[in-house]
Amino acid sequence: MNDVKIINDPVFGFIRIPRGLLYSIVEHPLFQRLNRINQLGLASVVYPGARHTRFQHSLGAFHLMSEAIQNLQQKGIFIFESEAEAVEAAILMHDIGHGPFSHVLENTLIHGISHEEISLMMMEEINHSVNGQLNLAISIFKGNYPKNFLHQLISSQLDMDRLDYLRRDSFYTGVTEGNIGSARIIKMLNVVDDSLVVEQKGIYSLENYLTTRRLMYWQVYLHRTCVAYEKVLVNVLIRAKDLIRMGQDVFASPALHYFLRNDVDANWFATHPEALANYEELDDSDIWSAMKAWKHHDDKILSTLATDMLDRKIFKVEVSEELPTEEKLEEITSQIARKLSISEADARKYMMSLNTIQKDMYNVDDDSIAILYKNGDIKDISEASELLNVQLLSKKIRKYYLCYQRFE
Repeated sequence: MNDVKIINDPVFGFIRIPRGLLYSIVEHPLFQRLNRINQLGLASVVYPGARHTRFQHSLGAFHLMSEAIQNLQQKGIFIFESEAEAVEAAILMHDIGHGPFSHVLENTLIHGISHEEISLMMMEEINHSVNGQLNLAISIFKGNYPKNFLHQLISSQLDMDRLDYLRRDSFYTGVTEGNIGSARIIKMLNVVDDSLVVEQKGIYSLENYLTTRRLMYWQVYLHRTCVAYEKVLVNVLIRAKDLIRMGQDVFASPALHYFLRNDVDANWFATHPEALANYEELDDSDIWSAMKAWKHHDDKILSTLATDMLDRKIFKVEVSEELPTEEKLEEITSQIARKLSISEADARKYMMSLNTIQKDMYNVDDDSIAILYKNGDIKDISEASELLNVQLLSKKIRKYYLCYQRFE
């Protein structure tokens, strides 16, 4: 028992982490930072229980990876112990580069670089601290290792990341329709020609999984109120950044101030070593503490948006399948400008947002899930399923979200 650390997880029960390389990753400050970053960003504005962290999700994904590896080994798929440890290390660290509030930071304070790329930078940093023991894990994470199915367990239609977050997000939001049979799917996994397949007996669990994922996206991840609240956060950060550019004093922690002050993109990360160090200091608390100060700032726009965030005064949101007319946008802009005594240009830039959100449940070209029949035949789930309509599955749903400052 001394060789294993046991963590009690409310979703999967006891998670066993072997002491050694894997536990040293969990103990690393960059991994512990995930305790301070919410998994679902601002979803708690709709689902108050959704306050679980990236740390919890990463442990859950690790647990499912351990189950998947054990299952494949029992089916005769040859996986070295070193490969098993490496793919478990890779899934532990897969989200390590996430910034505060999920994906908000990626398009606001930084641009042109994804959290996956930053995760890789942090993995290299941890690898240096453990004297290169993560070389194999990084190779698998990048998809460079000869056994492609190991990479698929980290990043694919049926990766352990998705299987955990759907179960976990369903549990914490209370959206019970989102619960998926992750254990059944993992039991049905197999490997043919170096690719993950699902045995025929698992087809009903897959149908539920795909349907559930669609439900969770529209009911949780893209919920109109969550989207509108996120737009307030994006706009308050943009306003703070613009004020600093104009030479005004804006309170922020040193790490947050660094990203408000500089125009940080992929090239900046590559040429400024301190950028990653500052990014590693950022978590949700930097943003919340800054907004508590911004609420009292002299700038009307900044203080209004910060107050909106802190007091749950969410942008009004209208969702439609038709693009709003320019006349309607001008009318709303004029009303906001008049009420706040600001210019119409500022009202349009900071106090409203128009976004197009498009999502499909399954893309046959990009997202193949292969079903293995007893006779050895392999078919895509879209052909194998009797319940799923491939035209409906592949249909891209496009919605327009118009969010703007409310006054009632």
